[in-house]
Amino acid sequence: MTTSEQDGLDRSHMARALELAARGLYTTEPNPRVGCVLVKGDQVVGEGWHVRAGEGHAEVNALRQAGDRARGATAYVTLEPCSHFGKTPPCANALIDAGVARVVAAMQDPNPQVAGRGLERLRQAGIDVACGLLEAEAAALNPGFIKRMRTGLPYVRVKLAMSLDGRTAMANGESQWITGPDARADVQRLRARSSAIVSGADSVLLDDSALTVRAAELGLPAAEAEAAAARQPLRVLIDGRMRVPLESRLFHQTGPVLVVCRGVRGREQDYGFAGAELLTLPDAAGEHVDLKVLVEELGERQCNELLVESGAGLAGAFLQAGLVDELIVYMAPRLLGSRARPLLDLPIDSMADAMDLDVIDLRVVGRDWRITARPIFPS
Repeated sequence: MTTSEQDGLDRSHMARALELAARGLYTTEPNPRVGCVLVKGDQVVGEGWHVRAGEGHAEVNALRQAGDRARGATAYVTLEPCSHFGKTPPCANALIDAGVARVVAAMQDPNPQVAGRGLERLRQAGIDVACGLLEAEAAALNPGFIKRMRTGLPYVRVKLAMSLDGRTAMANGESQWITGPDARADVQRLRARSSAIVSGADSVLLDDSALTVRAAELGLPAAEAEAAAARQPLRVLIDGRMRVPLESRLFHQTGPVLVVCRGVRGREQDYGFAGAELLTLPDAAGEHVDLKVLVEELGERQCNELLVESGAGLAGAFLQAGLVDELIVYMAPRLLGSRARPLLDLPIDSMADAMDLDVIDLRVVGRDWRITARPIFPS
């Protein structure tokens, strides 16, 4: 086989491993999404992916399927095999014990407990090791895990919906629905992949939002939808003055709720009975909950990806604080007019202060457009 032919086969098998990794998109939190393919000669002898934390990693699942056929095989894995004991034994050891001859990893694990140690352990065992094939594609599956391992902070997405003229609600707050059902299903899938959903008191009071993942609205095959909805993200309500009543839908759904306030005023028991945790955080500039401290707190709670679903004020505050990694804006083909509410509350007075964006994706979702962009913050 020529080098070119081998390179083509390597890319093909790694692409399959990435497909497998994506099957864990909604279920692996707080772990990364990882896939593995075992190939012996020209035959795939094992496939696996990490399904959920505490269960077998991708390599272990693939080895289980392959059995004795793993000896002498090549393992294609989307993330460096782990080298430390966590809830499961090291995958590097499992590959060595199984007798694989070659390991191709898409990227090095950013976890400081691994960070090259797994690959080195394989090399020391006499296994041929390569790393970096389809690295960008592998990294795109786990932006939150990668960022949290490197910085301690989760990856923050802000989701917004607007009309063609940049409006998000009528002057009286009416906003259901600006976008169509396909866009709303897309938002459900964003929720399902997130560790936490963050919203503010004004938004929850206006819409009586539940902020849950609903299987019937995901637009996924039934089994996949049920698995995704079984893991409800942490719902984070920023309610500095504790204005949202405990009778609200938010407190009567399955899944954890964290209420972030500026002072509990002896109400811990009330919120505890409602199934919610109260978290008191310091004020920023004496007015609002300090969002940077909140994001740091959620990183410590092993949250990989945060989805901010809020009104113009809180979304603008996240941007002003420099905490946003990605904006996802759904644009509907309709006009709400000049009296309607704007997309963001950003106090910009001159073109010199305008915030630039790097648009990384633009696609049609039903009748609407989805724009994915990254803010360009001053260095």
